[in-house]
Amino acid sequence: MVVGTGVAQLDQDEVDRIFGALADATRRDIVVRVLRDEQSVSALARRYSMSFAAVQKHVAVLERAALVHKRRQGREQIVSGDVETVRAAARLLDAYEAVWRGRVDRIADLLAQDDDHQQHPPTQDERDPS
Repeated sequence: MVVGTGVAQLDQDEVDRIFGALADATRRDIVVRVLRDEQSVSALARRYSMSFAAVQKHVAVLERAALVHKRRQGREQIVSGDVETVRAAARLLDAYEAVWRGRVDRIADLLAQDDDHQQHPPTQDERDPS
């Protein structure tokens, strides 16, 4: 099953990986940092009160979700954010928002119709057309 709108559509497994990865605050913070400016895994690890290995695991989860990419530069692994994956996730959230806005609009229309009926009760002719 493919979900989303626009050019880059995501299959259900991709959606699960992306939002699973973003469910963790540290991983969200890493994504924000590497979207601003690519950083080495070592530099990222210095920012968190956890082991280097734990940060590597977080980066690996983000990489599996295609939210970041790693490349070697000498002895360092450089992490950069994937803007297209973030945009695809944002488009999916926009589509969900459109569904809910449509539902809210329909509820508002129903309430307005009900309010009209209460303010203007049907006449005898409208009640009994015989």
